[in-house]
Order: sequence, then structure tokens, then C-alpha cells
Amino acid sequence: MTSTADHTEIQRLRVELERHNRLYYVDAAPEISDREFDQMMARLIDLEEKHPELATIDSPSRKVGGQPIDGFESVAHRVPMLSIENAFEEQVIRDWDGGLQKTLGQESLEYSVEYKIDGVAMALIYERGVLVRGVTRGNGAVGDDITSNARIVGGVPLRLQGNVPEELEVRGEVIILNEDFAQYQAAQVRAGEEPFKNPRNAAAGALKLLDPRIARERHLRFLAHGVGFVSENRWQKYTDFLDDVRTMGLPTTPGVMLASGIEKLMLVCQSMIDLVPELPFEVDGLVIKLNALTQREELGATSKSPRWVRAYKWERYEAETKVREITIQVGKTGTLTPVAELEPVEIAGTTVSRASLHNRDEVDRLGIRIGDTVVVEKAGKIIPHVLWVNEAARTGKEREFHFPTTCPECSTPVHQDDGGVYIRCPNPSCPAQLRETLIFFASRPAMDIDGLGEKLVEQLLQNHLVSSIPSLYELKEKRDQLLQLERLGQKSIDKLLAGLEASRSQPLWRLLTGMNIRHVGQSNAQVLERAFGTLDAIAEQSADSL
Repeated sequence: MTSTADHTEIQRLRVELERHNRLYYVDAAPEISDREFDQMMARLIDLEEKHPELATIDSPSRKVGGQPIDGFESVAHRVPMLSIENAFEEQVIRDWDGGLQKTLGQESLEYSVEYKIDGVAMALIYERGVLVRGVTRGNGAVGDDITSNARIVGGVPLRLQGNVPEELEVRGEVIILNEDFAQYQAAQVRAGEEPFKNPRNAAAGALKLLDPRIARERHLRFLAHGVGFVSENRWQKYTDFLDDVRTMGLPTTPGVMLASGIEKLMLVCQSMIDLVPELPFEVDGLVIKLNALTQREELGATSKSPRWVRAYKWERYEAETKVREITIQVGKTGTLTPVAELEPVEIAGTTVSRASLHNRDEVDRLGIRIGDTVVVEKAGKIIPHVLWVNEAARTGKEREFHFPTTCPECSTPVHQDDGGVYIRCPNPSCPAQLRETLIFFASRPAMDIDGLGEKLVEQLLQNHLVSSIPSLYELKEKRDQLLQLERLGQKSIDKLLAGLEASRSQPLWRLLTGMNIRHVGQSNAQVLERAFGTLDAIAEQSADSL
């Protein structure tokens, strides 16, 4: 092949690899397998080694990993990376909102709410769209230059796309997804290595490794959630910033919601808390920010933290109890989740009798057995989970748990996601999936249908009164049949039918959230509503336009 042909192929591969990186990390819509991506990357590396004169600083191949370095240099932040003041009670958030209203002389302030992802803070500095430096938070005034490792973090573009500022410092979180962490932990155990306590510790350790080739093995990802220094004022709102940097190719923190006024803010907070068990990453609270950047500037900051943001966190409590049984719960997307059935124990003022074990890899990592004594954690309103097994308390009577090969609800053979840790039932007619879909559709994070709870959904299904989401809205024609159900009187039926009718007026994003579309949660549903306005308009779009 001629040098000209090689040059053309190098350019094509760079463009394609950047496109697939964006599809994977920003759009969550990959078009090719990991194997195909790796083959393209290997070809690019071969060509660049053959023609070193064609190497560039922003080539996708530079993300694969460089040589070990001697140490990290200290870098002063142009804008301090301050901490966020915590609030553990709803009243503290209400008092803070009242203070902001008084200071700004405005009622019903607009807030953004996002998950406080338990990761490691990092700043990315771009000059003319090219990544020149990655820096840790450090002490807030000075951090470590970790550019060599920042380059290999998933989702970090070496060159931004489109119209970019002369200088831009984007701040965000480096995380490891729960699924990737479970795989890495399993590999550590198989290799006889000490597993990490949590994904954050694994991410923090990876960023400080002097050999970026080792850091790459931990599948780090970057999510942008703020701006440090920028050479031009181009955004009026925080959500404008998020939309803009996404177009530049940076992945942003998912699930961001807007709320105007304190009452709507607290409702949004609760709806997001309800979704925490389904998140693919660890969180330790919510971050509430004023959306208007001019209001942020007016409020400023103390020496420790900005006045325009609070972290709404939950206290964590632990208790020891025994595992009576391990059961399987089938979710709305067919995911099989192991659940520890516990001897009831009081934690933080509530009785806990069940705890999620998440997936098979987590069961293996914990080494949990039926009859084990375990330590269970409960944080705020989040569902409990098992922290660790007290192996010293074993008597020899404990039984190993074996993951089922068929769905416990419909007996369909289950399968594991390609390269993943989740085991799913592939049967779209599985009764458990329908039940969980209807329960979620009616829940607060989705359509928020008053009078339609979990027990009533089960009754409706058992009596063949509903068979799909649309069939819920046909219940008004079945009043006589509803009256035959146990503990369902005229008032309860009136409440149910009124709740269903009221849900017809819910905004489009709530309907989209409740429709059980993969990758369409509250945040993406709001994006779709803003972009297209109606369900018909969305249905008319092609995959490319979406």
C-alpha cells in the first residue's frame, strides 16, 4: 500500500474511532462490538508505527496507554475546586432555598438536580479544542497533573468537536460502572489479589498509577458536571453548558432534572431517590444547583464552598443479621436480581427484611451463602444492601446459592449480556416483566398515578383485568369487575380512575420515562420532549436524527 493510501486510511480510522467513542460514551448507542473497535484501533496503531511522521497528539490511539512516568507534577487551579456543603435533612434544603430567595430577591428559583456520583474529581483543560492537561482536585487550590492517565479515561475526547472556546476547563467525575467494577473484582479474586472496597477507591487508585497501561484495565469513565475557567461567557444556564459540551463530544452526568420552587424541588429529589437502586453507578446523594449562572455569580462562594449549591446526602447505618434465603426477582427489563431474604433487623428506625445482591458477580464477590451472618447497610430512603459476610460466624450448616438457568417466573432459559454481568429473561411475554413494567409506569418517577400501587397491579393482573399499559386506561369500562376484587370499594375505584384520568395531563417526559424504553430515563425523556414536543413527532424520527 502506498504512503498516500496509508495516510488516507489513517485519517478514516481516526474519524471512525472518534465517532464510535462518542456513540459509546456520550450517546450510549454503540454500533459495533468491542472486538470490532479493538481491531480498528490495532490497525490504526500499526499504520502510525509504520508512519511516525503522521502521528498527532489527538489521535485516538493516544488513548490506548503510554509509557510509565516518574511522578506527578503539582498544578495550581486557575479557579479553585471548592467542596460542596452537605445537607442531611429536608428542612436544611428548605432553609437554604429561603436564604437564596431573600438574597436574590426572587421567589420560585430554578434548580438543577443531579446524582452525586461517588467517583474522583478531575479537571480537563482544553486549548483550541485540544486536551492539554488533566488535573486532580488535590486540596482545591493545587492538584496533580495526571494528563497521561486522563487520556485513557473512557469518554475523554483528545480533541473537542464543533465551535469550542479558545480555553475551556471542564470539571467532572471519574467513575467505574457497577458492572465493570464487578467484573474487575471477580478478576482480582481469581488472581488471588485483594479486591477493592468500592468503585471509588478503584478509580482513585487508577488515576494515581504511574503506569497508564495498568490504569486502563479498570475501565474508567468521565462524566462532566461543571466548568472551571472558560475564555468566553457563552452560557446563561447550567443546562446550556451541559447541552453545549455534549455537542463537543464530552459525556455529561446523566439524569439531570429541573425544578422551579421548593415544593417541586423536593418532589424531584424524592423521585430521583426512588430510582437509585436502578442506577448503573454508586451514588451518595443528590447535588442541587441554581441553574442560572448569573445568580451563581451574584452569590459567590465562601472560602470552602459555593453558596449556590448543596449536596443533599443521606446518613448510612449498619446492622448484623442472618440470611434466611436467597430469592430471584425479575425486573421490568428481564434482569434477574438475587435478593437476600433476611431475619428482620432494625436499621435507622425501620425494619429491614430484604437486601439486594445486585447480580451473580456480586454474589460471587461476597461469597454469600444461605444461613450466613451478614452486615447490612441502609442509607436514607435507599434500599438496603449487603456490605460483607461475617465468615467467622459460620457453623458449617450454610448452603451455597446457585443461580437459576431458567426464569423463575416463566421458565424461559436465561442468558447473560454480552460481556456483561447481568442475566436476563429474553421472553417479552414474561409475566414478571409485565408486572414490574406496570408498577414502574404508575410510580412517582414516571406517571405518578394516584391509587395504583404495587398490590393493586398484582390484583389486576391475577384477575386478567389488564394486559398492557394501554389496558390501564380501559379500566373505567370495567367498574363492575373491579368491585369484585378484595378490599377495593367504591372510593378506592373512584380514586384509581381519577388518578388514571389525571395522568393523561402529565408532561410527555413522564410518559416516555414510564414506557420502559432502554436508555430513556427521566433526563433523556426531558431532552426528547424539548427537542420534539410530541410523541408523534418522536415516532417520525429516524435512528440517526434521534
